[in-house]
Amino acid sequence: MRTFQILDGSRIDKQSDSLELFFSNADTEQPQLALRREGIYVTISASYGPLEIALRPRYEDLVRTLSRLTAIDGLHTTRQVGTAQAYLAMGLTADDNLMLRPLRSQNRRGRPCTIGFRFPRLQIRTDCS
Repeated sequence: MRTFQILDGSRIDKQSDSLELFFSNADTEQPQLALRREGIYVTISASYGPLEIALRPRYEDLVRTLSRLTAIDGLHTTRQVGTAQAYLAMGLTADDNLMLRPLRSQNRRGRPCTIGFRFPRLQIRTDCS
C-alpha cells in the first residue's frame, strides 16, 4: 500500500546546520526530510514516525546525478547514488517534478523498504512491508 503526504513546511536548523522539510499539520508522527552537508558527503535523513532511512552519498556524486536527470515516461526513477545496500534513487516526472526515493535494499524480512519524496509539491510515499 502506498501513502502520499504533502510536505508543505520547511525550516533551517541553525544549530545542526540542516534543511528540514515536513508536513506542518501533522501530529508527532510527521513525515520529514532533513539534509545536511558534512565535508564531502550529504547527510540525508528521511523519516515517518518511528521509521527512518539515513544516507550519506558523496556530494559530488549527488550533484552530478541531479545534473543529468531527464524525464522518461513510465519510469519514476532513472538514476541512483549510493551503494548496493542503501541508495538514493532519483527521477523527474513529465511535468519536471523531482522524485527522491531513499532506499535500503532489504528489511529484516528480505523485502524492499523505501520512502519516496516528490518535489516541488513535496509529496512523501512510504512503502515498507
